[in-house]
Amino acid sequence: MRYYGGYYGMYFDPTYWLVIIGAVLCLVAQLRVSSTFSKYNRVRSRSGMTGAQAAQRILELSGIYDVRVEHISGKLTDHYDPSSKVLRLSDATYGSDSIAAIGVAAHECGHALQHNKGYAPLQIRSALVPAANIGSKLGIPIILLGVLFGMNQMFIQIGIWVFALAVLFQIVTLPVEFNASGRALRMLGDYGMMGSDETKGCRKVLGAAALTYVAAAASSVLQLLRLILLFGNNSRRRD
Repeated sequence: MRYYGGYYGMYFDPTYWLVIIGAVLCLVAQLRVSSTFSKYNRVRSRSGMTGAQAAQRILELSGIYDVRVEHISGKLTDHYDPSSKVLRLSDATYGSDSIAAIGVAAHECGHALQHNKGYAPLQIRSALVPAANIGSKLGIPIILLGVLFGMNQMFIQIGIWVFALAVLFQIVTLPVEFNASGRALRMLGDYGMMGSDETKGCRKVLGAAALTYVAAAASSVLQLLRLILLFGNNSRRRD
C-alpha cells in the first residue's frame, strides 16, 4: 500500500473531498438550469416566434447571412459550430415559442456574432479545442501509467500538464459564455423581439446556464489541484 501525504492507500486520501465538492457543484448547477429552463419553457413569448425563427431574425438583423440554422436532436444540446458556420438548436428550442427557447437561441446567435466580429476569447477557445480534447482523454491515463510504472515522475508530470490544458479550456470558456449571453439579451431588447418582462425571464434562464460552466470550470480546477497535491507531495518526498 503506497503512502500519500500521511495517509495509507487511496481510500484514506483526504483530497477526495475536492472531487466530491466539484461533483456537488456540477449537480446543483445542472438541477438549477433544468428547473429554470422548464419553468420558462412553459411561458409563451408574445411574439409567437419559435427559437429557430428568432435565431434567423437575429442573424439577419445583425448582418450575418452565412450562418445556417439547423435542428439537432436532444434537450439543451444547442450549440454554434464556428468551423462550419452552423447554429444547431435542440428539440426543446428549435420549434418552441417559449421565452426559454428564444433565450437559448439568442445565446447561440451571440456566439455566431462573436465569431463574425473576431471576438478574441472565442478564437482562443477554438484554438484550444484539440489540446483540450487530448487533455480530457489522456491526462488521467498518463498519470495512472506513471503510477503503474512505480510512480514514474516523468509520466505523472506530463499527465498533469496535459490535464491542465483541459482545465485551461474550461476557464477560457467562461468569458465566452457570459459574453454570448450579454449579447443575446441586448439583441432581444434592441431588435424589439421581447418586452422587458420577458427579457428578465431570459436572463434567469441564461444565468442558470452560465452556472453550469462556472461549476464545470471549478470542478476541473479542483481536480487539477487534487492531482498536484496528491502527486506533487509524493515527488517532493522522493527528491
